[in-house]
Amino acid sequence: MCLQKPEFFRAQLRALLRVAGERPDQLRVMLPLISHLEEVRTVRVLVERYSDELAREGYKVPERLTLGAMIEVPAAVMVADHLAREVDFFAIGTNDLTQYSLAVDRANEQVAGLYRPYHPAVLLLIERVISAGRRAGIPVSLCGEMAADPLAVPVLVGLGLEEFSMHPPALPVVRSLVRALSYREARRIAHKALSLSTAKDVEEYLLERLSGLLSHLKVRIRL
Repeated sequence: MCLQKPEFFRAQLRALLRVAGERPDQLRVMLPLISHLEEVRTVRVLVERYSDELAREGYKVPERLTLGAMIEVPAAVMVADHLAREVDFFAIGTNDLTQYSLAVDRANEQVAGLYRPYHPAVLLLIERVISAGRRAGIPVSLCGEMAADPLAVPVLVGLGLEEFSMHPPALPVVRSLVRALSYREARRIAHKALSLSTAKDVEEYLLERLSGLLSHLKVRIRL
C-alpha cells in the first residue's frame, strides 16, 4: 500500500527522517511484508529523495537511515542473502511466516489446526534467515508467538538467534530459560529438532527433552 500510495508513504518517511535527524542512531525503520528486493531499493531511493527535500527546507536529516526488512513470507527467506546485503537488519515475523509457509489462515477455524509453528519447514526457514544475517554481519531479531514460547526458545537460541521481541509479561520465563541452558546444549536441541520430519515429532521431542527443566522453572506448556 505504501508504494501504491506515494503521498501517504511520503508523509511517513518525512516524519521518520525528521525524527532520525534530531536523534541520530536512535531510530530504525523496518519495512513489513518484503517479498521483492526491488521494494527495498525503491524505499532507499525515496529516502534519499525526501532527505534532500527536507534538507532544502532547513531540517536536520541523518546521513543514513537505518533500514531493515521484516521477513514474513517464504519469498523473502529464499532471497535472504540478497536482502541482507542491502538492509541493516532482519526481523523474522513468525506468525505470518508460519501462516504463509503452510497456506493456513490461522483465523479460520476450519483450517486453524494446520497452523503448526513447529513444522520442520518453518524451522528450516527461520534457520536460513538467521544464517543469512550472520553471513552478512547484520543483526536478526524474531517476533511473534514463538519468541515467547518456552518450547521454542531453546531451539531459537540453538539456531543462533540473539534478539527476541515479546510482550513484557513473557520476559521472566524466557530469561530463566536462556540462563538455564548452555549454548552448546541449545545447539544440540536445535540440531535434533531440525532433523525430525513432522511438527508432531518436533513437539514430542521438545516436550520430552525440556519437561524436567520446564517443571523446575514452573512453566506450563499449551500446544
